Amino acid sequence: MFKPEGDNPLAAVGLLLTGVFILAFQDSLVKLISSYTSYWQFQTLRSLGNMMICIMLAVVSGHLMLLRPVNTGAVYLRATFLSITMFCFFSGAPFLSIAQMAAGLYTYPVFVTILATPILGEKVGVWRATAVLIGAIGAAIVLAPWTEDFSFIQLLPLAAGFFYACNILTLRHSCRGESPLALAFAVAVMMALSGLGGVTYLSLNPLSIETQLNFSFIAIGWPELTFTVLGLALAASVLNLAGNICMSRAYQTADASLLAPLDFVYLVFIAIWSRVLFDQWPTGQALLGMAMIAGAGALTAWREQVNRRKPGN
Repeated sequence: MFKPEGDNPLAAVGLLLTGVFILAFQDSLVKLISSYTSYWQFQTLRSLGNMMICIMLAVVSGHLMLLRPVNTGAVYLRATFLSITMFCFFSGAPFLSIAQMAAGLYTYPVFVTILATPILGEKVGVWRATAVLIGAIGAAIVLAPWTEDFSFIQLLPLAAGFFYACNILTLRHSCRGESPLALAFAVAVMMALSGLGGVTYLSLNPLSIETQLNFSFIAIGWPELTFTVLGLALAASVLNLAGNICMSRAYQTADASLLAPLDFVYLVFIAIWSRVLFDQWPTGQALLGMAMIAGAGALTAWREQVNRRKPGN
């Protein structure tokens, strides 16, 4: 595999934007096929695909031990948080717009800031507190809980943002010395287990017909598997891997302070894929909220880099 040599900011920006673009497409793809599969079926197929790819990469590298974590408990705790994140993020896909899903997930910097004090002992200063406030207002603008058609399903992406923050804090606290392949493999294992668990439970304990009709994406274990669903699930697995490789390479070839704010371009790409795949643009209100969330995340990322560069850090 290509190994970057030295800093190359221009290439890093290109890699990051490519990775974010691919991941935004993958997430939109899940919403697109949500009417033809179930969350549990899709998650099982995609995760098994990720596991096979991780194993192949380890075999090619000649080091199967790369799949074995140093701190097994922490690595699989992080993987559990990511599994819950994906459930919260995708389970509302049939009912929510792509903009609502993305905006909820990208509140994670707000939760990271809130949880950093009790978990990591980090101090929250004026800048971080301001970012939390901006992000919270942005999320409220997108979710609009004051409207008559508000549904608690709209809070699922927000819950995804919370658990994604838990994943980041676990990574910071206990998983810094782990190989990327071990981390990726653990996530694939936990997501495959969650998918198979959902399939097994719902097959043995089917829900009412009314519930299955109203919430088919999460209320049905294993619907009829078509070649279309199988192909798209495996494509999502490849897209997931490609997107994350691009982003990993980007952060290896340029300073994080340059790249972290650009990660929020995901919200722009989500809007583009929403137009291409669903012929929908986010409303002006949603765009304002997404911009505020992105700004809060960029402000948090910038402030963290400033703090790291202070003498004694």
